[in-house]
Amino acid sequence: MAVSADLDKQLDKAYENLTVAEVLDAPVAALAGVSECDAEKLAAAFGIKTVRDLGTNNFFRLAAALVEIDQSAK
Repeated sequence: MAVSADLDKQLDKAYENLTVAEVLDAPVAALAGVSECDAEKLAAAFGIKTVRDLGTNNFFRLAAALVEIDQSAK
């Protein structure tokens, strides 16, 4: 199944034309709004270095799932 998404506003300019796989392997600071300082803190606290690490982190996945459960209950 082909999926299309415009990620220009969600990514820093340097990462806008990459494939999804390339973005997932990019540093967390590739995400718009995540600074290098933020990325350093995520690495120190959770070992998160890439967008893929962030997306697969158990703490963040649990938090996202809890939000989904709450929203679907409303």
